[in-house]
Amino acid sequence: MIPIRDTAPSSTYPVVNLSLIGLNVLTFLFQLSQGPDLDRFVYIYGLVPARYSVPHVMQYFSTGQQVFSFISFMFLHGGFLHLLGNMWFLYIFGDNVEDRLGHLRYLLFYLLCGILSGVSHLMLNLNSNVPTIGASGAIAGVMGAYIILHPHARILTLIPIVFIPWFVEIPAFFFLGLWFLLQFLSATGSHGAVSGIAWWAHIGGFVFGILLLKLFGMVPRIGADEKVRSVTSKRRTEHLQSIRPRGGAGDADMYGTLVISPYEALTGTRKLVNVPWGFHNRLIRVLVPPGVKRGSKLRLQGLGKQTREGSRGDLYLQVEIRG
Repeated sequence: MIPIRDTAPSSTYPVVNLSLIGLNVLTFLFQLSQGPDLDRFVYIYGLVPARYSVPHVMQYFSTGQQVFSFISFMFLHGGFLHLLGNMWFLYIFGDNVEDRLGHLRYLLFYLLCGILSGVSHLMLNLNSNVPTIGASGAIAGVMGAYIILHPHARILTLIPIVFIPWFVEIPAFFFLGLWFLLQFLSATGSHGAVSGIAWWAHIGGFVFGILLLKLFGMVPRIGADEKVRSVTSKRRTEHLQSIRPRGGAGDADMYGTLVISPYEALTGTRKLVNVPWGFHNRLIRVLVPPGVKRGSKLRLQGLGKQTREGSRGDLYLQVEIRG
């Protein structure tokens, strides 16, 4: 299952989330430049449990190196696909968590999730001499926070069946709950150090993400964060929106709501609308003309229900202006 987009809107640009993605990409490029010294580089800046539990290994590292590895390991990756998968999940789920916590608190939240996920892996693999790298633990914390903040959001998911792409909307609590269950089954059924995947780091990150979200909810936002938020507020709504149209029993026409911002109402915009269609979903491009008013209806011809005569009704999208 590959998540394409979630339906939970965010009101600010995720500047911290995008910066984290950029930093991970730059660090990966720096890794590639290490050439024959790559293994040594990963051992120094990755998280190696034996460095903290085996005396004759500990002596080769300074206190600063030991502490810094708890942060640096989450910015290293084992390959392009490892990086791509992690960054895509961070892109999908991170913006909503940043929107709720605020930019500065989100940065601290992300780093703490990564550190605590590393501690989880270390405690359960004390004598392992295999470096653990990757942002998976920190991202698992973001996913843990997301399932609490937006349990009923829907995740537009690509399920490839042979060569046929099948798009389906899955509730966030089911998608992320299934992900967590698979991590737990993998952790209990194999040894993370042997498989090369730090399953317990994923589990620890997810659980600590939930706990930290509760803790951060008790801490008020600082003034600097509010000032940054005023600058990063979005002028546009989400480009991809999920609409579940409704209609009467004897009415072939269907009705839904399209959300746009005041700026988009003034200038016009284009949206990509996901509409459930039988056992799959249809993606429809919608043009919103400039100067549209609240309550206006956009008619999408032939996208309603099929009548007994074989013709189709229309889909009407009522414009709602928020912001």
